[in-house]
Amino acid sequence: MEGQGLLDAKELEARANAGEIDTVLCMFTDLQGRFMGKRVMPDFFLHEILGEEGLHACLYLLAIDMEMEPLPGYEYASWETGYGDFRMVPDMSTMRWCPWLEKTVMVICDVADEDTGEPVEVAPRTILKRQIERAAKAGYTIKTGSELEFYLFKDGFDELAERGYRDARPTSSYIMDYHMLQTTKDEWIIRQIRNGMRGAGIPIEFSKGEFGKGQHEINITYADAMATADYHVLYKHGVKEICAANGVAATFMAKWTMEEAGSSCHMHSSVWNAKGTKSLMYDEKDEHHLSKTYRNYMGGLISTAREMSFMFAPFVNSYKRYQLGSWAPTAIVWSRDNRTCGFRTVGEHTGARVENRIPGGDVNPYLAYAATIAGGLHGLENEIEPPPMFEGNAYEAKRVPRVPSSLHEAIDVFRKSKVAKEAFGDFVYKHLLNTAVQEQSIFDNLCITDWELARYFERG
Repeated sequence: MEGQGLLDAKELEARANAGEIDTVLCMFTDLQGRFMGKRVMPDFFLHEILGEEGLHACLYLLAIDMEMEPLPGYEYASWETGYGDFRMVPDMSTMRWCPWLEKTVMVICDVADEDTGEPVEVAPRTILKRQIERAAKAGYTIKTGSELEFYLFKDGFDELAERGYRDARPTSSYIMDYHMLQTTKDEWIIRQIRNGMRGAGIPIEFSKGEFGKGQHEINITYADAMATADYHVLYKHGVKEICAANGVAATFMAKWTMEEAGSSCHMHSSVWNAKGTKSLMYDEKDEHHLSKTYRNYMGGLISTAREMSFMFAPFVNSYKRYQLGSWAPTAIVWSRDNRTCGFRTVGEHTGARVENRIPGGDVNPYLAYAATIAGGLHGLENEIEPPPMFEGNAYEAKRVPRVPSSLHEAIDVFRKSKVAKEAFGDFVYKHLLNTAVQEQSIFDNLCITDWELARYFERG
């Protein structure tokens, strides 16, 4: 699998000259985790973008909301600063085929200052890169894996938008968790997704039906944190493009309806030595086979989970997912193999890892893995022990820390987080905090919901 689907500049030039490639997608993610960028002709990419000129984009793209509206409160970019440009610097190790688009390849770019060429610190990929560097300095490699869930619908994106997303029709009329017959009905497109990702060099392991009607999960093989985050955003973007090309729709919303299970993104992580050749997680002698490194790492994850919750659940809708008995966690506790807990210890030997069940399908993986590493390092540096292993139904747990119940609450604890301030630095921390504050403010002050109309229009 290694190297499959990837290209270098030399092969790009040869394939372009042979007429096999005519488009290069140059992309980076915004704070919401969506790809932004430009479609570039191969000759221009090779001779200009990889040369001194580079590729330019407006820096407002790192200071917007979901509707592309420039937001106030950022030091990095504002109307006062004039919204200039930054440079998009292709990371050629990420150049790969885009099998679901004709004669197209794609490459993920880092974001650099227009004048100095220095990395833009508030870019999500840079935020993660800085935490990976901190781990490396401490002698660790963090390996990670994403389990992303989404809902598949019979309707197309445009059709649903025209109906105001009402009366959406999931592809299944009953719960399809592990269900082979029902998933066969969706295999015509799920197979396209699996094979498309493999063709793009994204290591897919398997797909399965999930607990909701029309809900699917496709798992990606673990890798180092940056590679996993890259795979994650490419996969999520690709699912939507493949669905759009086939006249159907998919959503990674954390909770698209209160009548169905939410869509999670269980995030697995483990600590390895500096070279990434030896796992530091397993200890045969311990009662639960947890090494001291494992215990301290997980202790850091648990102790910072509340204050980092915005990094795992970035939107107002994210918090609708945390319902009792819903498969989404509400208690920040750990157990050996207990899906009611916020954290699970899973795997043996080199496969030993922590599963964080708090993130939803709407997560920006660069930010979530940055928070994971920051929290884990906090535990390792301070030798934080996790609480005793929880046994039983964590939904009924008493006197344990809880996942915030709203973005309001998540903002409050993030604002007080010393760990986040120290790990990300004051400039980046304030940028992230403002992103959360603006998201909540837009919902609170500029939005009338269907619930309000139904409740107050006649009777209020």
